[in-house]
Amino acid sequence: MTDELDDLIDDLHAEAQRDRPDADTPDVGIVMGSDSDLDVMMGSETGRGGAYDALVDELGFAEVTDYDDPPEERFTFETYVVSAHRTPELMYAYAETAEDRGIDVIIAGAGGKSADLPNMTASIAYPVPVVGVPVQEKSVDSVIGMPQGAPLTAVDAGKSFNAALSAAQILAREHDELRDRLVDYHEGLKGDVARVSRDLHELGTPGFKDRRG
Repeated sequence: MTDELDDLIDDLHAEAQRDRPDADTPDVGIVMGSDSDLDVMMGSETGRGGAYDALVDELGFAEVTDYDDPPEERFTFETYVVSAHRTPELMYAYAETAEDRGIDVIIAGAGGKSADLPNMTASIAYPVPVVGVPVQEKSVDSVIGMPQGAPLTAVDAGKSFNAALSAAQILAREHDELRDRLVDYHEGLKGDVARVSRDLHELGTPGFKDRRG
């Protein structure tokens, strides 16, 4: 292994040995097989929302980049690139230390026909729940193909936004504040539909299309 990889693995194990308060540890861990998956996993400027958009913009999470200086926000997440095929040692270290590092749920995304990261992470991190994200359509069968007794929740290809909402729903069973944020988000969606419906009805189809265009 390279020195950089050794150091990263050592850091994960060292963090697992620390006894930090729950409020100071990331609630959600986000891992992806490659930084080329970033636009799908976190969201892109093309307008398709990702896990980052859901957690930060909609639910008020903050990203942890320094364990010794966590954000002030109560709900947080961390992000790593963890390749199941190129760095299996890192994948194993991340998953086996997740619970001891305070992670309550993991979102794992991978692409290609051999999208093994979500599956392997779920197996190693058990019983920490894992939400799998197939980064591409051809990754779906690989991500959802877990045998009986090896649970993995998964979303449709590219839907990391929904994966983040699912992760937040899991956390919300223990945190009323987060439950309220989820309810507020959902109520906002219903309000959006109602406004669009009224505009379409009152403007008529041509007028609605002209205004939208």
